[in-house]
Amino acid sequence: MVGFTSTFCAEPVASSANLDHAARMDGIYGAQRHIYDLTRKYYLLGRDSLIRRLDIPPGKSALEIGCGTGRNIALAARHYPGARLHGIDISREMLRSAHAVLAEEIARGAVCLAQGDATDFDANGLFGERQFDRIWFSYTLSMIPDWQAALRQAAEYVAPGGVLHIVDFGQQRALPRWFRSGLHVWLARFHVTPRARLMVASVKVV
Repeated sequence: MVGFTSTFCAEPVASSANLDHAARMDGIYGAQRHIYDLTRKYYLLGRDSLIRRLDIPPGKSALEIGCGTGRNIALAARHYPGARLHGIDISREMLRSAHAVLAEEIARGAVCLAQGDATDFDANGLFGERQFDRIWFSYTLSMIPDWQAALRQAAEYVAPGGVLHIVDFGQQRALPRWFRSGLHVWLARFHVTPRARLMVASVKVV
């Protein structure tokens, strides 16, 4: 098993986080983080499939942008025990849950977590990593106000030959209009906006 240690893997530090958005997310998920994974498993579809497709070779690095409770990184750690896994999230409350979920992996140096803004973060400063072989967004671009900037930021950190993976809400065009409208109203309560211009895909960066 390949592990790693880093002096950058300490308590989360907000160096460039958008403080308003961070406070909004903390307000929403301060309590919900305790039931988040239980309640979201019925409609955040495709997350497990994305993890299986990561195909992270031993010794390679991966980053989840918007890691939330750490649920996806925990699954990735089981699938790819030799990988160097990292996660950032703008919500300190969500990171509290992630630290608890991933305590064992963090202790042995297999996972690093940090607080950061998806649109503007310094991976080298946070993790001591300049690039990542795999980066993924799982139902986070629909929650990031400037999601295009988040995509540009992620693309800058994908190593040559690496892959950027995305799974998120589509436009639900196959659903009845009344149901689709109700769903969008429900999602808006959590500051979730399905991105009409976003194709759910894996993008190879060369």
